[in-house]
Amino acid sequence: MPRRIVIVLALLMISAAGFAQNSGNVFLGYSFNRASTGWSDTGNLSGWEASVEGKIAPFAGLVADVSTQYGTLHLPAERLFGEPGTVASTPRVASYLFGGRLSHSIGKFEPFAQALLGASHLHETAIEFSYAETSFADSIGGGLDYHLRPRLAWRLQGDVLQTRFHGGRQDDARISTGLAWHF
Repeated sequence: MPRRIVIVLALLMISAAGFAQNSGNVFLGYSFNRASTGWSDTGNLSGWEASVEGKIAPFAGLVADVSTQYGTLHLPAERLFGEPGTVASTPRVASYLFGGRLSHSIGKFEPFAQALLGASHLHETAIEFSYAETSFADSIGGGLDYHLRPRLAWRLQGDVLQTRFHGGRQDDARISTGLAWHF
């Protein structure tokens, strides 16, 4: 599956490069997710996020976004073993999202808002228990690019990543920062 995502991102980047000047951007950076997997307590996950945007108008673009966050959360032991207490869990949440973005340049700043749809995949391990699930996911948020150089910007973005693992709904806060190359 990750190979397909890399191919899709590469094709989007190549096709977006064919547009006029300042017709898109590529982002790569650190990502923090205040997350729950549906069974676990809410906790902190860290990882990376990458996206590519191809402009379809000066203020609107199509976005492909891929991210993975991982860390340690705590599961109630009762759900796994029928005993009181908690068990450490090591989840990995990978999200594959696509959608639209609206933006507008104001000097060195370029604020944006976006809405994305797709899927998230959870792989969770605790002691001898291993679980994997893929669910529908969506994200609504925005951010700000600060142009350091004509084509290089520092990005700060935040969104609410909504997943549906273990038959429930999780609304997780995701914050990312890193470099965006505008072409």
